[in-house]
Amino acid sequence: MNFTHPFNDEDGDTLREECGVFGAMNAADAAAATALGLHALQHRGQEAAGIVAFDGAEFRSRRGLGHVAENFSSSEAIAELPGMMAAGHVRYSTTGGSGLRNVQPLYADLASGGFAVAHNGNISNAGTLRQELVQRGAIFQSTSDTEVIIHLVATSRYPTIVDRLIDALRLLEGAYALIVTTPEGMIACRDPLGIRPLVMGKIGDATLFASESVAFDVVGAEMIREVEPGELIKVDFDGNVDSLHPFGNHRSRPCIFEHVYFSRPDSVFAGRSVYEARKAIGMELAKEKPVEADLVVPVPDSGVPAAIGYAQASGLPFELGIIRSHYVGRTFIQPSDGARHAGVRRKHNANRGLVKGKRIVLIDDSIVRGTTSMQIVEMMRDAGATEVHFRVASPPTAHSCYYGVDTPERSKLLAARMDVGPMREFIKADSLAFISIDGLYRAVGHEARDAACPQFCDACFTGDYPTSLTDLARREDRQQELALPVGKVA
Repeated sequence: MNFTHPFNDEDGDTLREECGVFGAMNAADAAAATALGLHALQHRGQEAAGIVAFDGAEFRSRRGLGHVAENFSSSEAIAELPGMMAAGHVRYSTTGGSGLRNVQPLYADLASGGFAVAHNGNISNAGTLRQELVQRGAIFQSTSDTEVIIHLVATSRYPTIVDRLIDALRLLEGAYALIVTTPEGMIACRDPLGIRPLVMGKIGDATLFASESVAFDVVGAEMIREVEPGELIKVDFDGNVDSLHPFGNHRSRPCIFEHVYFSRPDSVFAGRSVYEARKAIGMELAKEKPVEADLVVPVPDSGVPAAIGYAQASGLPFELGIIRSHYVGRTFIQPSDGARHAGVRRKHNANRGLVKGKRIVLIDDSIVRGTTSMQIVEMMRDAGATEVHFRVASPPTAHSCYYGVDTPERSKLLAARMDVGPMREFIKADSLAFISIDGLYRAVGHEARDAACPQFCDACFTGDYPTSLTDLARREDRQQELALPVGKVA
């Protein structure tokens, strides 16, 4: 959603999907349905939320910082957004900050009329495009890469809004799932590799789009299908639905971390139940990395399905050896640096009576910086566990994501700095093991990873980025130039 990705999580040790989108077209209460859908997608972004609605004559927008419930739970808020078409967005803040100017959907008055866009993903050449646009006279109102799309559409010379959007999208690299609203109707589209998710649903005469299928469950809609990679779907006010494939055929590369962590377990992603996929990951992990122990304990909540699978495959008892508090405020005041490390213990507490004197297998979805893992291992030892073995339901996260996931710079990823042995010493576990990349692929329904043409985007594990990274390359070139001695030329 922005041009770089600093890591600003409270404890700095969790990968976060940055955005979720929802759209309702030809719905009697489009804004209300959109607000409800955004509630179901709240896990994808908790810093801000926005909805833009169109009543056939006027676009209206309401955006605010905080959760969906803080901005759209009242009847008065929904009454401000009349119309049968609405699009909504939840986001995390990154470089652009959590200021209101970056809250989506972004809206602009173009020559063809109103134009609003909600975007999940990240444009990896947005900085380069932005610089070119500014040099041509464009004036930007936000620091979001999404605004680049609006300027490209505004300056396109094609006659129709759909053709202008296609013209703009041809210039983009990276990942995007977009919901666009115009006076002519709604347009939903997905990048040619399908890196970021987008699904289509139906309720009555209304057509819906969302980042995850669970949003349809909440509003009582039926999921029809996924929006295909590279597909552009337009829906007009007469209910006509047209599908276009303007970017040719590409083998899809959806983000495999949706299966590991991002999507809600009650969603369906890439044709498979996320919950069942996570259980299968745990089962595969148990086959690959068994250990003698007494209990399998998930790191809640994200480690629970994989831990169930690990327990079933290993024959070890599954127990809630860690209890999570769901009532820890996001803006908890930290009186000192030392107290900041107490964040894990505010969120998680050892079930002492259960783990004391036991050999524990901890199951978590990933290790990012490693600080949280180290503190949880320490918590288990303080509670009396005799051995603590750590098993991870994904391969080592050794590379940053540039496709819409808020990750630390690579130098701060533990797996980028250490092999598994030193990582084990860092988190102070008795043993540490990760599922293999092929094991992960088997768990989500493939025989193995196709190295020549991978079935998913797994760049955070492999460093195999499926698109060009123009902005990153330019930054690296600039850094190399600055590092040269005065008078030297590379």
